[in-house]
Amino acid sequence: MKLDVIPIHVANQPPGVPGLSGNAPPLLREVAEQVRRLIESGEPSAIDLSALPLTPADLDWLQEKLGAGEIAVTLQASGESTLNETACPGVWWVTHRNEQGAVTSQFIEVAFVPELVKAHPQDVAIGLETLEFMIADRQGGAD
Repeated sequence: MKLDVIPIHVANQPPGVPGLSGNAPPLLREVAEQVRRLIESGEPSAIDLSALPLTPADLDWLQEKLGAGEIAVTLQASGESTLNETACPGVWWVTHRNEQGAVTSQFIEVAFVPELVKAHPQDVAIGLETLEFMIADRQGGAD
């Protein structure tokens, strides 16, 4: 028997949605559980989309289902990173790109504020020193 006559059926593919692997819909349940944990304990979490067997159609489906929120953050550090709030507050779609613009990783982060956006305590201390210098310089110039 020739292999080209053996019928191949894709399991778990929703009818009418070509390219979906069936792996995306369960992620919505996982995200809901992570949001519940965030509310109950304040514990943030993340799902590394790049590490999962997701097709481009799966990623598009997830982005469509989660929708767009009100906040978008862009960071420039060895390539661009975008942190987009979804229509579900506390759920963020995070995409990291290299210097050439190619996507290197994608995450769904569940947090009140994404960790990448939070200021590091040492940076805040440097900011305080800068402010104190500006205040001292202004006072010195007023004499």
